[in-house]
Amino acid sequence: MKNLYLINATIILENSAVRQGFIHIKEKKIMLIDDMENYPHISATDKVFDCTGKQYVIPGMIDIHVHGAAGFDFMDGKHEAFDGIGLALAKEGVTSFLATTMTNPIQQINDTLKSLAEYRVKSNEPGAPEMIGIHLEGPFINKEQKGAQPENSIISPNTALFKQWQRLSGNAIKIITYSPELDDGFELLTGLKLLKVIPSMGHTNASYDEAISAINHGVTHATHLFNGMKSFHHRDPGVVGAAILHDDVYVEIIPDGIHFHPDLLKLIVKMKTLEKVIVITDGMRAKGMPDGEYDLGGQRVSVRDGKCSLISHDSLAGSILTMNNARLNLEKWLDLSIHEQILITSTNQAKRLDILSHKGSISVGKDADIVVIGQKGEVDLTICRGAIAYERSGAFI
Repeated sequence: MKNLYLINATIILENSAVRQGFIHIKEKKIMLIDDMENYPHISATDKVFDCTGKQYVIPGMIDIHVHGAAGFDFMDGKHEAFDGIGLALAKEGVTSFLATTMTNPIQQINDTLKSLAEYRVKSNEPGAPEMIGIHLEGPFINKEQKGAQPENSIISPNTALFKQWQRLSGNAIKIITYSPELDDGFELLTGLKLLKVIPSMGHTNASYDEAISAINHGVTHATHLFNGMKSFHHRDPGVVGAAILHDDVYVEIIPDGIHFHPDLLKLIVKMKTLEKVIVITDGMRAKGMPDGEYDLGGQRVSVRDGKCSLISHDSLAGSILTMNNARLNLEKWLDLSIHEQILITSTNQAKRLDILSHKGSISVGKDADIVVIGQKGEVDLTICRGAIAYERSGAFI
């Protein structure tokens, strides 16, 4: 494999930065990071990107909750759909993701999990964002907080069924969004802990006391905070209050200015600190597509002016937010430094999934998952495991 170099770059490391530096990439990995004064003699066959005039070189972003993009959805269950989503995610600076399912008939979930397992074995190659696992959203959820999840496919928590799905997925399910108040004796939760699957409270109508009980029994994650859960109330703080107050719980946020008021982010960060905040897109197939009508889990969704909502009852139905736009929104709304932006778009995700040893930051020996950010904050180049996944036209001349 050819050597690849990024030169004359401002390289953002986990706790520091290299100004006027270079990165040497070979065989999927970061081989060397150093100052330009130590730039070695290179071969004519080596690939070089001159980052003069670019803002930053940052670690690739990780989206742990995304359903689709570019007209495709993971529930389509087809490899060409998975390829299409991956290409779209590379354009927004995503280098790793969890393919996210939704509440559908059992057989359709079976088929999708099998197809995802086959794809991860046969097609999950460098040069495209890596499908690092699966986020199972539903069907063990509360009908009262179904949101855009189809009600006719919602079922009670079922440990045996989940174990079957984990086998079909090739043990790829990393997170499950479910309603813990429906889990009798926390039987499923106990099984999830044994299988090392992250249990997340979402599409749940749990009271504050029920949520605290679930946390005490091992729930450590909250899906798209404020959405798909009982509203915060001064007499019953609900899941929102429990998730914000409990230090061990990570919270997902969709910073599009639609799913909740931007100023609420200030409250979340004050209470949780950035260390427990994870940016997601909850992207659906309309992401990157024109306004119009789209399918989500067999339901019609209207997309207008950045808002996705079910035509049947105007519930929010995912988003068309990109990870890079999420990063830019947080920079604007919270005045976050580039290091803080990286923490909640990449590093925290890698910590949460226990893959920080090889992803989530730029460091020698880690996967070469790297994004070059242009002067206006745009994604100019995305490298996935050492191979180019996306290059913006005209970004490098």
